[in-house]
Amino acid sequence: MKTEFDVIQSPLITEKFTMVLAPLRQYLFMVGRHANKAEIKKAIEKIYKVKVDKVRTITVRGKKKRVRAQYGYTASWKKAMVTLKEGYTIEVNRG
Repeated sequence: MKTEFDVIQSPLITEKFTMVLAPLRQYLFMVGRHANKAEIKKAIEKIYKVKVDKVRTITVRGKKKRVRAQYGYTASWKKAMVTLKEGYTIEVNRG
């Protein structure tokens, strides 16, 4: 059985997030690869005690990397952009 912390792995702190998305009540999270939108919404509401309006997800494909003569790929991962309802915020450490 999945726990909330299996679904939500960590918040993503990026320059785009701090400048553009945070004032719009949108937050980025790294989530489990097999988590769906309903599980993400439920986990965010339980962990942060907020109401979620909308969840958008994207799978980030692994990039091709080379170490000497060997080629390989970095791991693929999934991120979620969560929009909160009016009046709710999440305090995220930015430092």
